[in-house]
Amino acid sequence: MAKLAPGDLAQVLSKLPRQSSENVIVGFDTADDAGVFRLSDDLALVQTVDFFTPVADDPDIYGQVAAINSLNDVYAMGGTPISALSIVCYPQKGDFEVLGEILAGGQKAMNAEGVVVIGGHSVDDAEMKFGYAVTGTIDPKKVIANSGAQPGDVLVLTKAIGTGAINTAVKKGIASEAAASAAISAMTTSASAASKAMVRLGANSCTDVTGFGLLGHAYEMAKASNVTLVIESRNVPLLPDVIELIMMGMLTRGDKNNRVYTGDTVHFAGDVSGPMQSALFDPQTAGGLLISLPKRSVAEFVSEITESSVIGSVEIKGNDLIRVV
Repeated sequence: MAKLAPGDLAQVLSKLPRQSSENVIVGFDTADDAGVFRLSDDLALVQTVDFFTPVADDPDIYGQVAAINSLNDVYAMGGTPISALSIVCYPQKGDFEVLGEILAGGQKAMNAEGVVVIGGHSVDDAEMKFGYAVTGTIDPKKVIANSGAQPGDVLVLTKAIGTGAINTAVKKGIASEAAASAAISAMTTSASAASKAMVRLGANSCTDVTGFGLLGHAYEMAKASNVTLVIESRNVPLLPDVIELIMMGMLTRGDKNNRVYTGDTVHFAGDVSGPMQSALFDPQTAGGLLISLPKRSVAEFVSEITESSVIGSVEIKGNDLIRVV
């Protein structure tokens, strides 16, 4: 999955004229996961869109991953997704039974989350791409943005990372069955339960970890919140074989692009290995939530969301936006 380099995209967005509306609670100025628009004092819309090239050979799995990847943007804001529109780029001379399986897989995943697919749009394209625009609802007073991290908070990550390296290895035919299976399991796991738990426990900030990698999305949280995030690399959970695959060169363009995006705002301790640094920049598909939680809430959260891991902390802003130790 090749996305535009985040640094290039940020430059383009920064040149757009500013929009003013008192009802926009979250726009694109803080690079958050979804936009939030107030309809009334107690109701707002959460809106997002995401689509990408295949990340699995099985069309049903591809559809499921596309659905979960899109839904997670709404969950990262603390919202409840309610409807979706499909986005299809598919070759006119392609196998339409395969397209049907992709659509069916996506709809199955959407319906399992209580979301209804109410339409979509398709174009003839030689390169297959699929995804969704998702609409959700939220209480305007309970939006969890990427800009609310507070010094003293604890950072929790809800999924292991490494899908970018593993998916690259799958395409080259060298990924182990265990690694490929673990990546699919991660990519098809919804963030719904984690989202509900973080809302109930008073999370201060959240972002989902996708194409910009763990450090790219952590950078956006740190910048938007005006804090420094400390990432304890040894506590960051990795999917099977990720370090070994990175050492074999199973990297995407995202490794370089995400490093350029964060620039000199990330400081690595001397004992953080090169392969581990690449894992932290590895672009993810349908990745986990990176949540900034008050200390009092951490034990209950990780007890409830058992696959989550404490990976760091939030400090008063220092010389770096992110310190990796």
